[in-house]
Amino acid sequence: MKLISWNVNGLRACVRKGFLDYFKEQDADIFCIQESKLQSGQIELELEGYYQYWNYALKKGYSGTAVFTKEEPIAVTYGVGDSESEDEGRILTLEFPRFYLVNVYAPNAQRDLARLPVRLDWEKRMRDYLSQLKSTKSVIFCGDLNVAHQDIDIRNYKSNVGNSGFTIEERGEFTALLNEGYIDTFRHLNPDVEGAYTWWSYMRDVRARNIGWRIDYFLISDCLLPYLKTADIHADIMGSDHCPIVLEVDITY
Repeated sequence: MKLISWNVNGLRACVRKGFLDYFKEQDADIFCIQESKLQSGQIELELEGYYQYWNYALKKGYSGTAVFTKEEPIAVTYGVGDSESEDEGRILTLEFPRFYLVNVYAPNAQRDLARLPVRLDWEKRMRDYLSQLKSTKSVIFCGDLNVAHQDIDIRNYKSNVGNSGFTIEERGEFTALLNEGYIDTFRHLNPDVEGAYTWWSYMRDVRARNIGWRIDYFLISDCLLPYLKTADIHADIMGSDHCPIVLEVDITY
């Protein structure tokens, strides 16, 4: 099974920059997006052979997630019962016979860390929610988690310590989630690979010089580790300030 996750930072703009060509070329079983920045009816995607599930933010042009899947899920859940996360369209869960697929766009703590308390509360709610799911079946958790976990996951880590996305608190929450029995698939398969990033600032030449952060992830519950095949970053794919990430696991729906 092949899964893809991509923060498209505005799906309509990304479509104009080749999203559909990439989508068709990859032929993934499940394709997740974050930051769709859409409301219902603002785009019509012709994705033959896929079921489409959207979680829109109430605020126009903001946030939002979606999942496109070849197999119809047993159930779909929007949010986790938290009114703010539902209002912002950040969490979308699809239940399949063998696993839960959880696609998220984590809140940004903001440059001045004004939203760090909201972010940390969200982390705890997500961890509790994932624990509940994991108690019944395997979990594949993906999306833009808005945190670089280790020093190796960010180009200029020394100058970014304490900044949004690289605070001790956010990194600690990521560690706490891994300790609940999750595997960071890319880092598990590539423990020493440097320069592997998924987000770059739009500032001039930053992406060309690969001054980036790895903040997009596929995490799997540890029981799925024997089925992990590959975890890749498609850094050459443009269309957003993020690039797609890809997971292959030797399981079916």
